[in-house]
Amino acid sequence: MISEPTYLAAKMVSHRIAAHFSKQVNAPEAEHVHVPDTPVIESLIDTAFWASLRREEGYEPKISLAFVPPDMAGNSLIFSYQQRFTPYNLVKLSPAVVQPGIHLGVWLEGDNFHIWGTAHDVPPHCMVVEVVEAGLLVVKQKHHDGTGKFINVAVLKGNQIKVIDDNHWGLMDCPGMLSALLGLSNSSSADRSENILIQLALAMRSHGRGALLLVVPPNSSAWLHSIVKPINYLVEPHMMLPPDDGGMLSGYSYLDTLRKMIRAVGGYSAIDGATVVTQDHCLLAFGAKVARSPHSLPVTQLMITEPVEESVVQLLDATNIGGTRHLAAAQFVHDQHDALAMVASQDGTFTVFVWSEKQQMVHGHRIDTLLM
Repeated sequence: MISEPTYLAAKMVSHRIAAHFSKQVNAPEAEHVHVPDTPVIESLIDTAFWASLRREEGYEPKISLAFVPPDMAGNSLIFSYQQRFTPYNLVKLSPAVVQPGIHLGVWLEGDNFHIWGTAHDVPPHCMVVEVVEAGLLVVKQKHHDGTGKFINVAVLKGNQIKVIDDNHWGLMDCPGMLSALLGLSNSSSADRSENILIQLALAMRSHGRGALLLVVPPNSSAWLHSIVKPINYLVEPHMMLPPDDGGMLSGYSYLDTLRKMIRAVGGYSAIDGATVVTQDHCLLAFGAKVARSPHSLPVTQLMITEPVEESVVQLLDATNIGGTRHLAAAQFVHDQHDALAMVASQDGTFTVFVWSEKQQMVHGHRIDTLLM
């Protein structure tokens, strides 16, 4: 039966998450969608939280659970005997869903939750709760077109709650990859570029060493004015996208090759200095040192925003935005208005720097809550 949650954050955030999913009932692709109500959301988050604090043979559990009935899940494995939805059973089953893209299917019959099996494919408006680490949960959903990274709805870390706000001011003056992460873009060839940047961001973040990636216009050498010479690892321009080969590559082979190339660039980003790529995904250099252009002034102030409810715009001095990578990224964008800079910190925070034409200053978008 549905019991009162003992994790206070679950009770505090559940009505806001319920409101998010309720708004999607009338979406064209939301036919037969099952919208979780507030008590259901409380129970899902509460059980997942207490499971996250347990251990299975010394390992922290990593779990993804989806609130979906078996008949709406694709490529599913259905248990002959349903399992009770408890922290103990979640932890026992966690090794089966540690790989990305596999979810434990959870459903409610009467007043009783149960785990009915595993699913590889869930509908777009299905609520998914992911246990990232002890005490850290992410509530998410699949993108409406079924591609790309899942869209984060809320992040809970202990007693800290961050609910994603896709109407946050500054959104109209933001990089396209932010719109893609918020699920506001449509499926098109233009979005492929943004999804590649998102995958690069995930690769930069995954190695945990910290990284700086500069994205510059193609067929332009202006970026070199903001780089110390000589560049130790200047390379012959190398396309990150796999060759089409006249359509010889299958869809799976193309995506697999693309993932390997993105992981390789993510590895280059772990080397001290900046990795430089073009907007059409051509690798130019790595290990590059950023310096102020002789044609520019030092960056003095910039604004920082985060697409989270109740967050405020911060106007900061350049010396107060973080470490040397952040300062280098801000200076580079201050010099090169048509460029974009991404910084992954060792503590997991992630910031995208762009030039804001509206504000006439560097705008840093904190997006680590969207990348989990």
